[in-house]
Amino acid sequence: MISNRKIEHVEICLFGNVEGFANTLLDDVVLVHQAMPGISFDDIDTSVNFLGKKMSAPIFVTGMTGGTQELGKINETIAEAINELNLGMGVGSQRIAIEHESARQSFKIVRDKAPNAPILANIGAPQLAKGYGLKELEYAVSMIEADGIAVHLNPAQELFQPEGEPEYPDTILSSLRDISKSLGVPIIIKETGTGISMETAKKFSDIGIKYFDVSGQGGTSWIAVEMVRDIRKNHWKKESAELFADWGIPTAASIMETRFAVPDSIIMGSGGIRNGLHVAKAIALGADIAGMAGPVIKKAVEGKDSLITFFNKIIFELKASMMLTGSKNIDSLKRTQIVIWNKLKEWIESRGISLSTYEKLRKRE
Repeated sequence: MISNRKIEHVEICLFGNVEGFANTLLDDVVLVHQAMPGISFDDIDTSVNFLGKKMSAPIFVTGMTGGTQELGKINETIAEAINELNLGMGVGSQRIAIEHESARQSFKIVRDKAPNAPILANIGAPQLAKGYGLKELEYAVSMIEADGIAVHLNPAQELFQPEGEPEYPDTILSSLRDISKSLGVPIIIKETGTGISMETAKKFSDIGIKYFDVSGQGGTSWIAVEMVRDIRKNHWKKESAELFADWGIPTAASIMETRFAVPDSIIMGSGGIRNGLHVAKAIALGADIAGMAGPVIKKAVEGKDSLITFFNKIIFELKASMMLTGSKNIDSLKRTQIVIWNKLKEWIESRGISLSTYEKLRKRE
């Protein structure tokens, strides 16, 4: 059953060895220190607008879970924390709730506990290939009074999942083009740990979609999550999953490729974001906000107080990065001086992107 798989996914993410298979390449981004920043720490403004709502900081909890009473408790804890701190969050795939009424409360609880926060609904792209349309996406949005909906792309995970559905025909693009005209809220194209390339970003831009959650390589490997499940089931895919566990586009490279391909896009930089310095680097590199999942769920199971303490540390580290670069607000951080070197520089240049050209794009010039 889907509900059993969802519980197993969370358990593996909490206790399994499913991180560290690759690098985000954010270490190859250096924020240039300004010894005379020209601002005071207390004057730094981290607020941003996202999906028509104001957030206190550019930190978004990307969609992870829901579907059972136990998983609903995790969503409830996260929602209470982001409501208190004025952040935003998404829910996990709502397919189970669309098909089973008993699962709906585990998603609805998010809007109940975070009445004013930006909230994202979530559905998998393969469901569009199997008949989901405007009706199902409207229902997913209305279920939690969402401000937008993430359509997640996970071909790598589906390939190595024992019961996976690796169905990604081009009909998904035409379906989303038609749905987006009538849905009434933005569609966010979201990867799930293996990144968005410039080619993929351009495909969705061509049908009118401008929101992307890159979810690059370097955080939780969902291929590794399925590898653990393959091993448990003694499934024949287990060795192949191990071979591909480090597959993907590093988060830093994915942010740059997406910004380069769709200069006017709204980008969530996610995938291996683990601290406030990562948040600052993602934004300086070209993202508008940063997304986190793995570390949030680990703190959420400890309780709301633990999660709030974690978020406050992230926000302090973000503000420290802004102080030391002379960035008084998030718009200033987007234009701060950075150095790109090592493997990230090699990646970008090998993809035909000149750093001088990209410098203007990341600063939105």
